[in-house]
Amino acid sequence: MSLPNLSGISLNINPKKTSLIFGERTMTLWGSDSMQESLSDLQFSLSPRAFFQLNPQQTVKLYESVRGAAGLTGKETVIDAYCGTGTIGLWLAPYAKEVRGIETIPEAVEDAKANAVRNGRDNASFHVGQAEELLPRWVKEGMKPDVVVADPPRTGLDPRFLETVLRTKPKKMVYVSCNPSTLAKDCKVLLDGGYEIEWVQPVDMFPQTSHVESVILMERKEK
Repeated sequence: MSLPNLSGISLNINPKKTSLIFGERTMTLWGSDSMQESLSDLQFSLSPRAFFQLNPQQTVKLYESVRGAAGLTGKETVIDAYCGTGTIGLWLAPYAKEVRGIETIPEAVEDAKANAVRNGRDNASFHVGQAEELLPRWVKEGMKPDVVVADPPRTGLDPRFLETVLRTKPKKMVYVSCNPSTLAKDCKVLLDGGYEIEWVQPVDMFPQTSHVESVILMERKEK
């Protein structure tokens, strides 16, 4: 069998019995240790543990929905939480003053940094860590987030991250979700904490299946 588009084969080892798919150790068995992908005019280099949407055509529509929700004018500081390889942050960077991405997987952050340089997004930076730890630290140092974008795994947002959003009080929260049940649970916390749902945009990333991606715009109520 011929696979002309196959660029490499990697093996990830995860000996732990947890909900996490990937372990810390990855070995390249054959070929390249990265693959190349594109979204519109953006070019990406992806390592084996990096997350990337599987439907590029619909991903453009998804990210345009995120951009529309963020309503950027070029003056905003945007936090891209759960940023992965920086795809959303790099998509938004031309329309924002500054974008800061946060991701726990070091390889993904290295990909994001390289992709920022590759695409000339010099107002985007990417950081290894947990959003619930880095975001309060940045706010204490004087940074004021205008928009927080979060695209978490199916398990939804970490409760500590939700608490951080409620403490830092960004004007807008844009939530990208692949799981309506955890989305509803997390939205309830934000609603109780002073936010309102302005609109919801579903995007069909997996046609002829029950799965749907959603973009939620939540704005903080003025008192």
